[in-house]
Amino acid sequence: MQKISIDPITRLEGHGKIDIFLDEEGNVANTYFQIPELRGFERFCVGRPVEEMPLLTNRICGVCPEAHHMAAAKAADAVYKVDPPPTAKKLRELLYSGFFFTDHTTHFYALAGPDFVMGPDAPVAQRNILGVIHKVGLEIGGKVIQARKFGHKIVEIIGGRKIHPCTSIPGGLTKGITEEERKEIEEMGRWGVEFALFSLKLFNDIVLGNKEYVDLILGDIYTHRTYSIGLVDERNRVNFYDGMASVVDPEGERLGKYATPEYVDWIAEHVEPWTYLKFPYLKKVGWKGFVDGMDSGVYFSTPLARLNAADGMATPLAQEQYQKFYETLGGKPVHQRLATHWARLIEVLYAAERIVELSTDPEITGRDFHRVPTETPTEGVGTVEAPRGHLTHHYKTDERGILTEVNLIVGTTNNYAPISMSIKKAAENLIKKGKVVTEPMLNMVEMAFRAYDPCFGCAAHTLPGQMPLKITIRDAKGETVEVVKQYCE
Repeated sequence: MQKISIDPITRLEGHGKIDIFLDEEGNVANTYFQIPELRGFERFCVGRPVEEMPLLTNRICGVCPEAHHMAAAKAADAVYKVDPPPTAKKLRELLYSGFFFTDHTTHFYALAGPDFVMGPDAPVAQRNILGVIHKVGLEIGGKVIQARKFGHKIVEIIGGRKIHPCTSIPGGLTKGITEEERKEIEEMGRWGVEFALFSLKLFNDIVLGNKEYVDLILGDIYTHRTYSIGLVDERNRVNFYDGMASVVDPEGERLGKYATPEYVDWIAEHVEPWTYLKFPYLKKVGWKGFVDGMDSGVYFSTPLARLNAADGMATPLAQEQYQKFYETLGGKPVHQRLATHWARLIEVLYAAERIVELSTDPEITGRDFHRVPTETPTEGVGTVEAPRGHLTHHYKTDERGILTEVNLIVGTTNNYAPISMSIKKAAENLIKKGKVVTEPMLNMVEMAFRAYDPCFGCAAHTLPGQMPLKITIRDAKGETVEVVKQYCE
């Protein structure tokens, strides 16, 4: 049996590899999307004071520390049974909207965009963010940099740091914002709305205007009929920060909604011997393996899943795009996974509009941004929507607030089963008997997981902490003075 390995996989956060096994005739027999590193963060946290978790868990990942910071803060609120004041909740959501805006922008332009702007079969040296900027122009590249700058600035103003925010604590935040800071955030949000509309137009012109790309999106190669999960508000509209989890079946009917602490009644985790990452599934349906359909408990949790699970968007311009999305793709739900890139841009617009709404809310500059916990700590669950999926933090403590048990189900973990299924289906459709396997063909296999924007920085980690590193020290003339290596040949 022949084996084809894609190792390492590219244009994602973290590490992983794909092994494709061919039968004697040269067709795909099976694929394995392996995460070869041990995830051990739950064990690292046991024995720590629960109030440290918003700071400790945001170090899990440099890509989405804000997501862990916020889920941890909400879980700590629940542990102490304290409800933060309205100003605190709105400030947290404002910070989170800024984070979503910049994170989605990064994925669309730097990680997913090269496959569409440059084409999936473009030379490797051109299939990257630099190739995208060269093709679409420096002005657009400047807009992307500005979008990331503004998103990080909002996080810094409210969270205290551009990366690894530090202001959310049990009961609220350590600080508020001034009127000057509010005005600055509002201005950045209004610019962000225009940038999001610009990005949607770019997608419409480059992707939807190309029949070959549309056929690729709507084709069977990247299509799976699974359940969808996403947070919704009281009107069943998409919400990143708060709400109930909506579960929609492959036909578009709502299986139900559950409050954050009830996740244990809905979600279980399956284990396979060939990977360290787990496979969550719906308890009410059951684990039937890596298969589609109503009888399979496999679900996905992405921008596309959130749109499928909701009845609409909570802001007007995003709602217009939401309606156009489903009108164009034939109604709800949409199962074509490459359509996730379009859904992601709709969420960029929603995040920008939400920044404007929250920054113009009269309570946002209020001084009541923290409520002191008074209850004995016990157990709590906090949930937010990370850009790449549903994120749950579950903590148990003793009466002193020292953690005795921690469970984290991160966005990428939720998507591990459908990612594995998508990779196998793409490989089966692209690699056939008698075909020469080319690099562009393997890149199209990788496109199957890029739609999910996986982040294995927080989904898995190596326990010993051994990272290959090579440092070359050169003098002023560019000549090598010394080479320092660790864990590499």
